[in-house]
Amino acid sequence: MIRFLLRRLGELLATLLAASFLVYASVRLAPGRPETFLLGGRGANPQALAAIREQYHLDDPFLVQYGKWLAGAVTGDLGTSVQYRSDVLDLVAARVPVTLALIGISAFLVLAGGLLLGLLGAVRGGRTDRAVLVATSAAVATPSFIAAILLLSLFSVRLGWFPVLGSGDGFLDTLHHLALPAVALALPFIGVLARVTRAALLEQFAQDHVTVARSRGVPERTVVRRHVLRGALGPVLTQAGLTLSGLMVCTILVESAFGLGGLGEFLAKSVTVKDFPVVQAISLLTIALFVLVNLAVDLVHPLIDPRVRLGARSTA
Repeated sequence: MIRFLLRRLGELLATLLAASFLVYASVRLAPGRPETFLLGGRGANPQALAAIREQYHLDDPFLVQYGKWLAGAVTGDLGTSVQYRSDVLDLVAARVPVTLALIGISAFLVLAGGLLLGLLGAVRGGRTDRAVLVATSAAVATPSFIAAILLLSLFSVRLGWFPVLGSGDGFLDTLHHLALPAVALALPFIGVLARVTRAALLEQFAQDHVTVARSRGVPERTVVRRHVLRGALGPVLTQAGLTLSGLMVCTILVESAFGLGGLGEFLAKSVTVKDFPVVQAISLLTIALFVLVNLAVDLVHPLIDPRVRLGARSTA
């Protein structure tokens, strides 16, 4: 267990290091110059321009710039925003609660909707299964930004049931504001998880031990609970972990559509103005969360399925 944890933590650090380098390089190689935004389109004398480039280390060699940024990031100094002239860590921290709330509500919808639909289709079969397949196909084929536009047009603009923009104040008001964004964000992931759940359950239904249990007169509910669900939890858990990681990435489009002011919207605006310290910080944070979620899945998987050993993907 300890050896597995140490190995995975080492992999996590190596992944973060490689990702930080790629993110830093991609931002620096992108078209446009950050000092152009700093000057706001105004002309500047050579002394002012040199001062700006010195402040942001723009004249240093690339590897030196990267080394300085990495050393600062390790100590919690993510630099100063080009756009806001404020500490990046403070700017990011102020937007984390909105994004976490959105991801949390969306994750609940995905797990509840995906597992319920998958279970319903596999257990009931017939017309119910066909209806689940049609509904999940439509959900998978509807990208989050399309769902956001449709939901905004119907429930916010025409019916006026939900606010158009903003993330709200207080618990209930925040839920009211995040309801439509969470549905838009969760919709395609509900379809994917439902299909994976249905396929995993059907595979378990075809196993010999399930057939034997049924032939011995074990009640169907007991067969599903003890023999089918347990065996299907592995692929469902893995897909749930990937889903949670995907929610983090897709918040960019949904937050921008609803004007929530979270990390996703902040990242989109920062890319537009080439605010590279912010882009680097949020990108690295997203990658770190992605790796941590997958680590959590690897740790939980053996607990719910003893056939899976830590660090091994195959089952005995």
